[in-house]
Amino acid sequence: MKVILRKDFETLGKVGEIVNVKDGYARNYLIPKKIVYMALESNIRALEEEKKSLIIKVSQELTTAETLAVELEKVSVTIPVQVGEEEKIFGSVTTQMISNALKEKGFDIDKRKIEMDDQIKALGIYEVNVKLHSSVSTNVKVWVVRE
Repeated sequence: MKVILRKDFETLGKVGEIVNVKDGYARNYLIPKKIVYMALESNIRALEEEKKSLIIKVSQELTTAETLAVELEKVSVTIPVQVGEEEKIFGSVTTQMISNALKEKGFDIDKRKIEMDDQIKALGIYEVNVKLHSSVSTNVKVWVVRE
């Protein structure tokens, strides 16, 4: 069965491509999940309209992410932690802690967008990467201080 992809699908292809799949796979999985359209002329036109609106939406998200990245570059957050002997932290600083500290500053950043190379287990100043969009990321300065 020939179908048109409505969304990027890892095993099949990108949006707008016409691909051949087995009938049962299309009817039982792809069509109910709204991943594909049947390859009819009217559906090809509907997909073109969907592509236009998707392009507008993606460009708006990109500009929003870029402006947020500029604002986040200027921000530094302080995370107070309990410290034992020899300046060692009990546990580690998590992405959730950083996300909560950013919320206090007025930035609603999901913890899954915060990327840390290594765990933060000592006092100090760290640069943490925040991925706001697939092509936009920025660094936030995190100060880990004694509580």
